[in-house]
Amino acid sequence: MTKEIPNYGKTFALLRAGCEVQWEEYIEHDFVKSLGNGTLPQASFLHYMVQDYVYLVHYARAWALGVVKAESIEEMRLCAATVDSLINKEFSLHIQTCAAQGIEESSLYTATEELETIAYTRYVLDAGLQGDFLDLLLALAPCAFGYGEIGLRLKDNVYSGHPYEKWIKTYSGDDFQNVCIKVGKLLDLAIASRVGDTPQNSPRWHKMQARFTKAAELEANFWGMGLRAGKQ
Repeated sequence: MTKEIPNYGKTFALLRAGCEVQWEEYIEHDFVKSLGNGTLPQASFLHYMVQDYVYLVHYARAWALGVVKAESIEEMRLCAATVDSLINKEFSLHIQTCAAQGIEESSLYTATEELETIAYTRYVLDAGLQGDFLDLLLALAPCAFGYGEIGLRLKDNVYSGHPYEKWIKTYSGDDFQNVCIKVGKLLDLAIASRVGDTPQNSPRWHKMQARFTKAAELEANFWGMGLRAGKQ
């Protein structure tokens, strides 16, 4: 398992360092460890996948809101590209995985949201509705960055017959890693144009860090929801 921090841009490195404890609780969660070594109960994984599909519907809408909140064509272009990747690539993983277990896409779309799903999705959407483009982006970014880092950490764990090989290869693969790099580029551009090249010296930095950190904490709670399902 590699623990090298991926290069998703300058701002990611700063924000990650500012919430190292919460970030490690997110990417080193017991759910992630069990998924990586193949011991995660199938019930946990399927419940997580259903809830993550629901989450991704809101997540895609939030990225679409980014197009509205953007202040440049480049910001609009990068947000739109992320929406496209979510709808046409990441959704497919969830649909196909659940279909193999007899869960139809119509059931995914109408699934009852768990409290952790509600808390996280509404936090992200509220950041965009109440704040500016930067507030929205800081709430959105931990999902992409965290899954990208987790994918890279777990990719060497894959063995013949690994039950979660497709999940790991999706998030460690070039397509998703390129999404993370583009999100990092977008975040760097948005930060530089709004608060300058040394954001940690900005009066706004504390609130920016807090927003990013809270999203990481909500991600960890989401894993916990998945684990709980396997114990019921």
